[in-house]
Amino acid sequence: MKFYISTTGIKRVTISTTNSSAKGSTVATRRITRRTFLPVVLLLSIVLPFLFVRIAFLVLESASACNSALDCIGWGLLGGSEASLLREELTRALMEAKEGHGTNDGDYRREGSTESFNVLVNEMTSNQQDIKTFAFRTKAMLSMMELKVQSAREQESINWHLASHGVPKSLHCLCLKLAEEYAVNAMARSHLPPPEYVSRLTDPSFHHVVLLTDNVLAASVVISSTVQHSANPEKLVFHIVTDKKTYIPMNAWFAINPIKSAAVEVKGLHQYDWSHEVNVHVKEMLEIHRLIWSHYNDNLRNANFQHEGVNRRSLEALTPSCLSLLNHLRIYIPELFPDLNKIVFLDEDVVVQHDMSSLWELDLNKKVVGAVVDSWCGDNCCPGKKYKDYLNFSYPIISSNFDHDRCVWLYGVNVFDLEAWRRVKITTNYHKWLKHNLNFGMELWQPGVHPPALLAFEGQVHPIDPSWHVGGLGYRPPQAHNIKMLGDAAVLHFSGPAKPWLDIGFPELRSLWNRHVNFSDKFIRKCRILG
Repeated sequence: MKFYISTTGIKRVTISTTNSSAKGSTVATRRITRRTFLPVVLLLSIVLPFLFVRIAFLVLESASACNSALDCIGWGLLGGSEASLLREELTRALMEAKEGHGTNDGDYRREGSTESFNVLVNEMTSNQQDIKTFAFRTKAMLSMMELKVQSAREQESINWHLASHGVPKSLHCLCLKLAEEYAVNAMARSHLPPPEYVSRLTDPSFHHVVLLTDNVLAASVVISSTVQHSANPEKLVFHIVTDKKTYIPMNAWFAINPIKSAAVEVKGLHQYDWSHEVNVHVKEMLEIHRLIWSHYNDNLRNANFQHEGVNRRSLEALTPSCLSLLNHLRIYIPELFPDLNKIVFLDEDVVVQHDMSSLWELDLNKKVVGAVVDSWCGDNCCPGKKYKDYLNFSYPIISSNFDHDRCVWLYGVNVFDLEAWRRVKITTNYHKWLKHNLNFGMELWQPGVHPPALLAFEGQVHPIDPSWHVGGLGYRPPQAHNIKMLGDAAVLHFSGPAKPWLDIGFPELRSLWNRHVNFSDKFIRKCRILG
C-alpha cells in the first residue's frame, strides 16, 4: 500500500486485495410539508452549529487527506478504512523518519533541505512523491532549522562576550580629558581627602565603604547614590583603590567634583608599601589565576559548542574580570586597610537606593562576611547560582566538603569583619585552595574571583536580608512583576555582561543607573556619555 500527495491532497489508496466490491445506497427523498417544517428548522438550528464546527475542524486538520471538504465530512464523521489506513501509514512514516539515520536521511540533507514549508509542499505535490519521502524531507528541513537556531544562539553568546570586554569610547575619552585637567588644573591635583578629613580615614566611629575599581564613571555613581540616600552622609568615608593608570583621572574627578559632607580617599596600588612576603603571595596568586584562565581558554578554543549551556558558562568565566588585578585583590582587603576592623564593600556596578547605616551595626555572630544568600524569589530559588555552577564536584576534595545544590553567597554588597578575617586566616586558606587547584590540573573550579572565595570563606558567612542586594541585572531585563521588587531593593547590582554604561545594557534598567550620572559636568557632555 502506498499513499501519494497531489495538489488536492492524498486522494488515492492502492491496496492489493482479491475481493473488493462496492455497495451503493439510494437515498429516498420526501417532500417537506408545512406541518413538518417548524420541527425541522428547530432540529437544524441545534445540529447545524455543531456540524459547522466539526466540519471546519476536520477540513483544517485533514485538508491534505481528502479531495474536497465533502470527502472530509464523510471521512471524519462516518469513519472508514481509508482514514484508518492513512493514519497508520502517516504514523509509520513519521516514526521511520524520527528513528531513521543513515543513507536516506543523509541523502536528503546532502540534497539541501527546503527552508519554506510551502515550497516543500509544492515540490512534493508536483512530483507525486509518497508520504515517506515527505516525512524524511520534513525531518531534514526541521533539523537544518534547529542547527541554524543553535548557531545563532552561540554567535549571540560570543558577541555578548566580546562586547562586554570593550571600554566604550566615551569612557576612554572621559579618562583622557580628566588626565589633561589634572595636568593643567591645580585643583584637580588636590590630595584626597582634604586635610580636615584625614583623621576620619582610620576612625572606627565612621562608616567605611571600600571600592576597588578602575572605572571613574562607575565609582562616581556608587558614591553619589550612596550619599544621596544616606541618613547621615557626614559619617561616610569612601576608600577608592585603583590602579596606577587610573589614579590620575580618578583623583581629578573627585577633586573637581567634591562630595559634600562625606570624605573620599583615592589611592593607587603604586602608593602601597607592602612587605616582600605579601608581594610574593600576590604575584603567586595572580600567576595561578592566569594559568587557570589560559587552561579554560584553550579548552574553549577546542570546543565545538555542541553543549550550549556549558560553553555559555565558560564564556562567562573568561570575562576580563577574571584577570583583573583589582578584582583579585579583594582577598587582600585586610592588608589594604590594616587600621580598619569593619567595612562595607561595594562593587563598581551597583546603585544604592536606601540608607545603609544599619549594615555597620550588623552583628555577624563572629563570622567574617555578611552577604545575601537566600532570595526574594522563594524556596529552592537562588539569587545567584549554586555551588555546582562554579565548582567541579567530580573531585572528592570538592564533593566531600561542599553541597553541590547549595546557593552561593553573593559578592557586590558585603559587610567584612576584618578583625575576624585576620583571626581565622581567610587569605591563607585562599592560597591553600589555589595550590590544591594546581595539584588537580586546574580543574577544581572555573576561572574567576568567586569560586576560590567560596572555598576560603566556607563556614564564615552570615546571611543578610535578601532586600539588601538584588543582582543579575546584567544578565536579563526584569519581568513586569519584578519592577516593584527593584524599587524596594536597597542595592541594585548590574552583575553580568550587560553593564549599564555599555551599549548592550538593557534600556529598561539603564535609567536606574543614569539618574546618578552628573550629566551637567562638562567632561561628561564633551565625551557624550550614554544617557
